[in-house]
Amino acid sequence: MDNKSVYWSRFRSLFMVFDAPLAILLFLIISTGIITMYSAGLDWPGRVEHHLRNIVIAFFVMWIVANVPPQTLMRFAVPLYVLGITLLVGVAMFGIVKNGSRRWLNVGTIVQPSEILKIALPLMLAWYFQKREGSLRWKDFAIATVILAIPAGLIAKQPDLGTTILVFVAGFSVIFFAGLSWRLLAGLVLVGLACLPLVWKFLLHDYQRHRVEIMFDPTVDALGKGFHIIQSMIAVGSGGLTGKGWQSGTQSHLEFIPEHTTDFISAVYLEEFGFMGAAFLVTLYFLFVLRGLTIAANAPTLFSRLMAGAITMIFFTYAFVNMGMVVGILPVVGVPLPFVSFGGTAMVTLGMGAGILMSVQHHRKLMKS
Repeated sequence: MDNKSVYWSRFRSLFMVFDAPLAILLFLIISTGIITMYSAGLDWPGRVEHHLRNIVIAFFVMWIVANVPPQTLMRFAVPLYVLGITLLVGVAMFGIVKNGSRRWLNVGTIVQPSEILKIALPLMLAWYFQKREGSLRWKDFAIATVILAIPAGLIAKQPDLGTTILVFVAGFSVIFFAGLSWRLLAGLVLVGLACLPLVWKFLLHDYQRHRVEIMFDPTVDALGKGFHIIQSMIAVGSGGLTGKGWQSGTQSHLEFIPEHTTDFISAVYLEEFGFMGAAFLVTLYFLFVLRGLTIAANAPTLFSRLMAGAITMIFFTYAFVNMGMVVGILPVVGVPLPFVSFGGTAMVTLGMGAGILMSVQHHRKLMKS
């Protein structure tokens, strides 16, 4: 074998940890994101370059995590969860306040500990159920609920509704996939619905109630909080079937859409590529979620199965909530569109999640061979 063949073989081996269907879908989503970001960031110098930097960092994080066996990831579950809770308590006591929210902590560098819990919580719950596999009782689900409630409550207190939703979905997905009965789930839903008036009155902050009210009628604050939704819906509607064309969206380029490179970047995409573009992107996310659930279903251990399932539901929630708030069917909660919106922390977190899915699939193949 000549040197060229040896080098090519070594190069290929570096990427053998990647699941081909998942990698192709990620490539298509990221490519769509780069094209959209180029248009959305035309008047924002350096935005595209920073977005590409975040993608490169997320890629390396994904590759590193994909090489780590699930059994090794399980060892980090408890320490990572404890670290995350400790930092959240630190935020509550000494956190940095910005725009009325206490979400950040200075530990030599500025960190947002709630991002850690998006991965740490499902890892912790998957570890907990793995330790009790074969002997699960109702009290185990009760303890798991407490494990979920602690970080969710601390994050909601900051307040950060978007991250609270994502962390709750990640944790509840593990509990559900662990074998939560449908009857108990139906009972919890009924209790939750019955408690909505109390949640509305005593738990939600004024700005959160205002966001829900604006979701139903954005014109009540058309020049304030409702401005986002109104302009976003105008952009989506004006895109029509095929869109106005790349870099031709008027709502974004005339600065009518706030946060058009972050939370509302999908409005830019939908205006420029229309219904056909929306169908294409939704199909990519659907196939990504389907592949993630397939990896979870075929995982060899309960820990891997629960972890992969929860990570997949995080991706689903990101995409569903972001697109839902852009078209006005969900309140604005500040959730980015996966691998499309600008944002370093979220991009790295998503890269880590994709790496976990790759790890579960790759090491399942090694166990079978």
